[in-house]
Amino acid sequence: MTIITKVLAALTALEFLYIMYLETFATASERTSKVFGMELDELERKSVNTLFKNQGVYNGLLAVLILLAAFLFVSKTAVMLLMGYIVLVALYGSITSNPRIILMQGGLAILTLISGLF
Repeated sequence: MTIITKVLAALTALEFLYIMYLETFATASERTSKVFGMELDELERKSVNTLFKNQGVYNGLLAVLILLAAFLFVSKTAVMLLMGYIVLVALYGSITSNPRIILMQGGLAILTLISGLF
């Protein structure tokens, strides 16, 4: 695995840690409201707040898996599978929610996949 692939994988993991932070710890903040295009009062609803926190844990665990695959196990295959999964989820989100999601959530993963080809 090249250093570029490792750096891009680490950046992808950092992105997902940031998403985890927004969803789990700053759920009803102005920044989270802006990033997700939701009103603060909606984010403060208990049901939405709970769903966001759950989604945040999922995103945090993805970040941990990426870091483990890239730096502890040094498995290019595992990194590429995780990036492929992220791109598929981002593609689904772009179809069902907001077309920009493919680049916002999947952009770094796409670059990591491309770098893994070399």
